[in-house]
Amino acid sequence: MEKTHDAEEIQQMTRARFGRIAEDPSSERKFPVGPESAKGLGYNSAEIDALPCGVTESFAGVGCTICLGPINDGETVLDLGSGAGLDTFLAARRVGPQGRVIGIDMTPEMVCKAEGNRRELGMENVEFRQGSIEQLSVEGNSVDLVLSNGVINLCPDKERVVSEIYRVLRPGGRLYVADITLEDGVDQATVERLGTWSD
Repeated sequence: MEKTHDAEEIQQMTRARFGRIAEDPSSERKFPVGPESAKGLGYNSAEIDALPCGVTESFAGVGCTICLGPINDGETVLDLGSGAGLDTFLAARRVGPQGRVIGIDMTPEMVCKAEGNRRELGMENVEFRQGSIEQLSVEGNSVDLVLSNGVINLCPDKERVVSEIYRVLRPGGRLYVADITLEDGVDQATVERLGTWSD
């Protein structure tokens, strides 16, 4: 029998999983996490090695969003599913002191960890907010660039996420996405065997 989950259950499972990754990165067994994973995805090794362990150890991205195009001085960047802040901090260095980066994550443990990392790095142009990317606590037409690294696939209402992204982007704004998808022809039994939303 097919196992289904409602949206709230999916969010609870996802929040619990990434809460564990924030508090104990070594607990993640299914997907690679940490600095070596980031390097394998194309991040600059020297940049990764220069960041505190607290920033890199809980990295759970699936690609190198900051590698997808320019991030310009003075821009406002929004990082969806910001986790412990790796993409947020690297983007903040690129936008410089006149720019701003907002990280949003649904997991309290990740937001707490990211804020501790922000204080350790002394970055004044970074802000972390706890919230849902399906209902962004960001003004419309206020963002130059949205980063999303392995998070849209975890959201039950993808149409709402995309609508929110386009609401907050300024005209001419950009979206850099790295994510995972199912290939055509994958049956439900294979999906169940490989794992659920939060596995």
